[in-house]
Amino acid sequence: MRVELRVLGEVEVLVDGTWVDLGHARQRYVLAVLVLEANQVVSTDQLVDRIWGERPPRRARQLVSNYLSRLRQLLSTSGIAGEVVIERRGGGYVLLVAPDCVDVHRFRRLVTDARATDDEAQALELLERAAKVWRGEAVSGLDTPWIATVRHGLERERFAADTDRIDSALRHGRHATLLPELTARAQAHPLDEHVAAQLVLALYRSGRQADALDHCQRLRTRLAEELGADPGVALEGLHRRMLAADPGLAEPGSADRPTTVPRQLPAAPALFTGRVPELAELDRALATTRAGAASRPQPDQAATRTMMISSIGGVGGIGKTWLALAWAHRNLHRFPDGQLFVDLRGFSPTGRPADPADAVRGFLTALGVHPGGLPADLDALAALYRGLVAGKRMLVVLDNAATADQVVPLLPGGTSCTVLVTGRTRLSSLIDRYGVRHLTLDILTRGEARALLATRLREQRADATPEVTDELTDLCGRHPLALAIAARHTAARPRIPLLEFVAELRDLGLEMFDHDIDPAASLPAVLSWSLRWLTDRQRTVFALLGPAPGPDIDLPAAACLFGLSPTETRKTLRVLEDHSLLDRRAGGRYVMHDLVRAYATSLANDLAEPVRRAALDRVVDFYLHTACTADGLLDPYRPPIRLDPPVDGARFQPLPDRQAAWAWLDTHHPHLLAAQHTAVALRHHHTVWRIAWAVCIFHRRRGRHHDDLAMWEVAAEAADHLSDPTARILTHRLLGHAHAELGHHEQAFLHLYEALGLAEQHHEPTQQAHTHHALGWAWEQRGDDRRALEHAGHALRLFRTVDSPVWEAVALNAVGWTTARLGEYDTAREHCQAALALHRLYQDPDGEADALDSLGFIDHRTGHHRRAIGYYRQALALYRSVGNTTEAADTLDNLGHPYAALGNHSLARAAWQRTLELYREQGRDADAKRVLRQLDVLARTPVGSAATAERNSEGE
Repeated sequence: MRVELRVLGEVEVLVDGTWVDLGHARQRYVLAVLVLEANQVVSTDQLVDRIWGERPPRRARQLVSNYLSRLRQLLSTSGIAGEVVIERRGGGYVLLVAPDCVDVHRFRRLVTDARATDDEAQALELLERAAKVWRGEAVSGLDTPWIATVRHGLERERFAADTDRIDSALRHGRHATLLPELTARAQAHPLDEHVAAQLVLALYRSGRQADALDHCQRLRTRLAEELGADPGVALEGLHRRMLAADPGLAEPGSADRPTTVPRQLPAAPALFTGRVPELAELDRALATTRAGAASRPQPDQAATRTMMISSIGGVGGIGKTWLALAWAHRNLHRFPDGQLFVDLRGFSPTGRPADPADAVRGFLTALGVHPGGLPADLDALAALYRGLVAGKRMLVVLDNAATADQVVPLLPGGTSCTVLVTGRTRLSSLIDRYGVRHLTLDILTRGEARALLATRLREQRADATPEVTDELTDLCGRHPLALAIAARHTAARPRIPLLEFVAELRDLGLEMFDHDIDPAASLPAVLSWSLRWLTDRQRTVFALLGPAPGPDIDLPAAACLFGLSPTETRKTLRVLEDHSLLDRRAGGRYVMHDLVRAYATSLANDLAEPVRRAALDRVVDFYLHTACTADGLLDPYRPPIRLDPPVDGARFQPLPDRQAAWAWLDTHHPHLLAAQHTAVALRHHHTVWRIAWAVCIFHRRRGRHHDDLAMWEVAAEAADHLSDPTARILTHRLLGHAHAELGHHEQAFLHLYEALGLAEQHHEPTQQAHTHHALGWAWEQRGDDRRALEHAGHALRLFRTVDSPVWEAVALNAVGWTTARLGEYDTAREHCQAALALHRLYQDPDGEADALDSLGFIDHRTGHHRRAIGYYRQALALYRSVGNTTEAADTLDNLGHPYAALGNHSLARAAWQRTLELYREQGRDADAKRVLRQLDVLARTPVGSAATAERNSEGE
């Protein structure tokens, strides 16, 4: 049985020469997409986009599923279900079929084979077979933006293949039979000089010399009028040879071009996937330069430079060469005069970069210059090279460049060539002098990484489920070389379950990507080549960035880590950035790819222990001291803790005000979490609990209760190693408070009473007062207001004893609040008003907001709802002014109740809906469920009854 899937014409399926009815147009769209991407996974979202474009119908995904079900049924009833299979994979679909059954893949294979063979006759036969595969316009009858793009690309491939076929046929003396086709091509592409040269040569050999010369003259006139340009060297040379009646032109089989046409590009990457935006960017760059060539300069303007030079940069193994080759092979038809390629070995196993003089000699030899007559001097070699390629439409790929000195001698003369440079360094002088467009490659998108793994694992692993593939993708950091190595490992060990391999990769990390025999197959080795151009200091800085705490680093923290001045630090970081070892993100933050960072960490472990330890000491001290500065701005009345002076070389970042403190803590919270763990590893037990102290208020006011608990658990364990009783009292008390925040009552009381016992044992009245205050709050959370009031009263008496007026105000409010919860409103109001007066006297806005919130609660409970709203609004404004989102959420919750009591359901609903959002953001699930119930009750409550109750209660 012979099965044919066709898209080079109308979309068709033939079985033994008989057409299969494919249904309506949209169904053919779906099949066309899968055929064009045969054996590649296409996500459902991609199918929707490619079928309908920017305006899909509401049920697009369901429609796609329906179309695919019908297509499967058609394939089954046609008897080819075993030959052509549509499977669902990883959130998408794949059409599995032998490539030779698909006309577009058969066409590409024939063209590739023709270009690979040295047998001219065989190449021509293959290209003629490729031309016959086409039946008309690609994907005829279907039209979406994606189809139009694909169709355009396929037509370019067809044009390039036909160009090669005609060149070969002319060399075989078939000029007469080619004349009709060449005439049509010249009419369709009137400004294409290579098409014109083919037609002119065929006319000349057919005895129509006058027509050939006339066509040359007409093309010259048209180029001048429309592009403001003269014919290129190749066409001008052919014109001169015709005028001179060169005998070589009349000989069938003589070269149809006056110079050798080099074809040095390596094969296109077989498993290239994704990089659509990057390919499009290279297309745009070329289009821009061509547009510049087409515009005639004004008399008072300089001519536009139109030689395209693009530099593709990125870390080792990121796919720079693959991108360059993939783009080059897709655009071969644009470079009829040939393609030059050289590996400059700037980053290679040998460590010896290519000499630019050797590279130029290789280019000259490829261009037909006899090697025996080449000059020795690099400048003379470069001048000869520039002269040979001037005016030609050639592509020059300079792969793996390390320095501008390697590249400059290889840049063509004139403005007609296109140059692609790949390398790990940003070649700044080329950007400055030649206007090079620099394109930095990042890791693959999640979809691209999935597609790459799916392509490699498809036929090798039946256990490559979407879940396993996703985890493997994440463990590889979506780094192309890491993904390729992982796929190779799994292919080489087909009997090992993929889950077992994933577990091994999770445990071993970077070690799994190493290879002892082949350096090019080892990610650590590939990354190591980037360090050869660095100084010893720069290598040390790179290594120290590996274990630095946090996901990234900014300039002040980096200066402390390295022990350098900010100026020296900035310069060194810029070098690493230029070598693609580091990325600078918005806000002056520097970040490494996970695998690059793992490699840097491995190098840091090889540094001298005093060097590594001193660097980490400095940066941890930076985070501790800056966090304590921020904490003092957030809560200036909080009892301070004693800090040791910063270690030598450490500094802290000045923060001018509370707003700057909030901004710094919001940004650096991940670094503080990591710094605490670094301090644990360094066995700096005092630093461990002090970091937890420094971010405690931040955690509470931002509602980060789980982070607070995690930090205090680590802090308590560190404090157990210390003889300092204050540290143990504080850690137990604040760990107990963190448990209480999350409703872990038993653990909360265990630690709080331990703290109280230690404070009493060591005669610490201030610590006793704070612990009683915390116990009162914890018992309130447990629902025992009597015990809460008992501890709040103890705290109040102790704070008065130690003469701490601000904390006396806090305790007064706690007594008032708890008393109000017990229904003793007059006593409660008296305490809370006293607290409010003290907080205002000592200008403590957070404490003032607490007292106002309590007064609002009292007034609401006593029926004074409008007054309660006033108190709550004042409290809410103060909480927001100090950034206390935790208490702001509680006050918003409280505010909804008097609104509801007044019958203003819209304001109550708005307050509770915003409260619900805040509780969810803060991970307060129980509170969120309670507010949901309040909203449900509100929706079922008649408005009138509440309003009447309010009027009766206040005499309105």
